Amino acid sequence: MTAPFKRILLKLSGEVLMGEGGLAIDPLVTARVAEEIAGVRAQGYELCVVVGGGNIFRGLSAAAKGIERATADYMGMLATVMNALAVQNALEQIGVDTRVQSAIPMASVCEPFIRRRAERHLEKGRVVIFAAGVGSPFFTTDSGAALRAAEMKCDALFKGTSVDGVYDADPKKVPGAKRYQTVSFNRVLSDDLKVMDASAVALCRDNDIPIVVFNIREHGNFAAVLAGEGVSTIVQQEKTDASL
Repeated sequence: MTAPFKRILLKLSGEVLMGEGGLAIDPLVTARVAEEIAGVRAQGYELCVVVGGGNIFRGLSAAAKGIERATADYMGMLATVMNALAVQNALEQIGVDTRVQSAIPMASVCEPFIRRRAERHLEKGRVVIFAAGVGSPFFTTDSGAALRAAEMKCDALFKGTSVDGVYDADPKKVPGAKRYQTVSFNRVLSDDLKVMDASAVALCRDNDIPIVVFNIREHGNFAAVLAGEGVSTIVQQEKTDASL
């Protein structure tokens, strides 16, 4: 890391919670992810979390199969609430105080999203998990994560995935694809590098919020990347793009 971060938003794909046995939410995998979050929180960072819903329901795919797009997206938002509650449960089982805030009000299970209340939770050392995206259809959880990062004045958006950074081509399909150590927002957009959706990348660019892409599946990697020791790619304002 080239600059100290205090407040971080961690974006997780829903698939990160899946296990090899086909469970949409694997308790053991979710517990391991919670340990990664708790380890970073213990170092004094203020943490927000956004979890996608693709392990349960993916709105865009469902819309392609005949479900009306807005309805499909709302169903996907509800899936993110289920994932948020699962992560909350895993964190609280290891002693981490959390709050879930949903963009779709559902008072029986979580708080509504209120920015000032979320800020107060962070100041008190709680991990705040944002659910239900932006509360409107036609926006991905990537866009929701970028929006919340901007609203909460986060120093960086960390995207935990199953790959160790951003490549100039799909490393699973293109032998010799090179990983960027740093890459500009504009390069990501112009080359369609699939870091996050375009609106999320543009929102981070416009608010000068670097995106750090790393592999959340490697034990201890979240803390290692923050310490400057792990492998990652930093998407930031226009500089010389560097690949390994």
